[in-house]
Amino acid sequence: MKNPDQQNTSASDDAVVAGRVRIFDTTLRDGEQAPGFSMDRRAKLRMAQQLEALGVDVLEAGFPQASPDDFAAVAEIAGALKSTTVCALARCQDGDIDSAARALQAARHSRIHLFLSTSPLHREHKLGMSRAQVLDTAVRAIERARGFCHEVEFSAEDALRTEPEFLAEVFSAAVAAGASTLNAPDTVGYTTPDEIAELFRYLRQHVHGADKVVFSCHCHDDLGLAVANSLAAVGAGARQVECTINGIGERAGNAALEEVVMALKVRAPHFGVDTRIDTRQLYPSSRLLTELTGQAVPRNKAIVGANAFAHESGIHQHGMLKHRGTYEIMRPQDVGIAATLLVLGKHSGRAALRQRLQALGHTPDDTALESIFARFKTLADHGRELHDEDLEALALGRDPQAAGPWHLLQLHASSHFGGSASASVKLAHDDGHEVGEAAIGDGPVDATLRAIERATGTALALTRFQIDALGEGADAIGHAQLSARHAARDWRGHGRSSDIVEAAALAALAIVNRIERQSAANPPISTIAAPTPGRAQQETTA
Repeated sequence: MKNPDQQNTSASDDAVVAGRVRIFDTTLRDGEQAPGFSMDRRAKLRMAQQLEALGVDVLEAGFPQASPDDFAAVAEIAGALKSTTVCALARCQDGDIDSAARALQAARHSRIHLFLSTSPLHREHKLGMSRAQVLDTAVRAIERARGFCHEVEFSAEDALRTEPEFLAEVFSAAVAAGASTLNAPDTVGYTTPDEIAELFRYLRQHVHGADKVVFSCHCHDDLGLAVANSLAAVGAGARQVECTINGIGERAGNAALEEVVMALKVRAPHFGVDTRIDTRQLYPSSRLLTELTGQAVPRNKAIVGANAFAHESGIHQHGMLKHRGTYEIMRPQDVGIAATLLVLGKHSGRAALRQRLQALGHTPDDTALESIFARFKTLADHGRELHDEDLEALALGRDPQAAGPWHLLQLHASSHFGGSASASVKLAHDDGHEVGEAAIGDGPVDATLRAIERATGTALALTRFQIDALGEGADAIGHAQLSARHAARDWRGHGRSSDIVEAAALAALAIVNRIERQSAANPPISTIAAPTPGRAQQETTA
């Protein structure tokens, strides 16, 4: 436990720095306790280390008193993180506080986050306490916690439905008792931006010692206003935002960390504040959470969704090719996404089609482009999103619907608990011969891809593998997307099937077929030796 002689250090050192907003991440506490997002200790540690790489100021690792596993996870994270303050949640009860203190013993920078309801609704129906009892309970808890950690945060649960004058009274007492951060959460997602801004201005004017502490906001998204309310609070003087990756959390979730951070960055002249977040780690953080929880991010999710930097409309694509700023207010690279994606579909125009064909090595003249564009529109009107293999077929005068030269005839894959997976494939070639191969790998997908490499004689160094679910339940279709390096060039393939291993096999064959067709069309192209196929990083969001 903390030495009583220790000073209040770490995140609160810059408590009153006007130009900085601290990012308090509660993905592993408020986010993880939501249905569908639970993680084991190993997953929590991986996520915590990624959040430290992201640059969050405070990481709420869990609620130690909730369960032995939660206690162990907080303790493990506390011992592992180096620069981020590790926080543990506790009710204003001695047992909770002592449990949090023990879990945080190894932390280089520790915080106990105390919470107590203050609204009249909660005082009457949840706590059965008077105003005086709430005030006394909060003060005693803060004084006890101060002896065990570097800093204490106090949250007035349901603050936005608490009488402002009583909230100011409780917060004033909390400051006097030793709290260095005061959180006014919108626990049920009820408030509006104007209301929360008015409350924070009121608190900064009426809380005794307000200049010595950080005011924090914690907004829920029940009315879809969590990010807007958080930004309004920052505008009114809040200097800590409590949020989660992908906006996960109780009910409709919390304010999305990536949205808050990028709003402050993109609109920096408006807000006049910044954070210490490495925004290039936002997308990797989002993808890791998706991998660990198996919960997909909606395509239209701001900042990290698949469509966040994708354009299909011909008008938008034409503008983007002229000047990126016409339709994008931030660069995809700033959030860790490789590049803007011009999606080719029924709304796309000639400019985007020409640009993508040129990237694939095809430079049709205007007459040829018109012919390709007409066939492209016919395919796209069927609701398809066209991929590179489709465009190359159009450019070469082939039928994009016709696969080949390799076709999958049979596939068998199995995995063994505690051992390697195995797979066997049987392929047919357009020249009439068939070939079968088998391989082992780190999983059924890896083994299948290795078997396809052997059967076709084409080595692929995988750089990306992603499976997405199209639909729900038993009717869901797996959409596999593979990227691979071959002959000093990047290739992409797609495959769809109700069996995700088969979807991956079809995506790999799409790449192999493109490589072989390209080689046949351009004989001088040589195939260079590729390294032993690397293990694809499986980002399973199905």
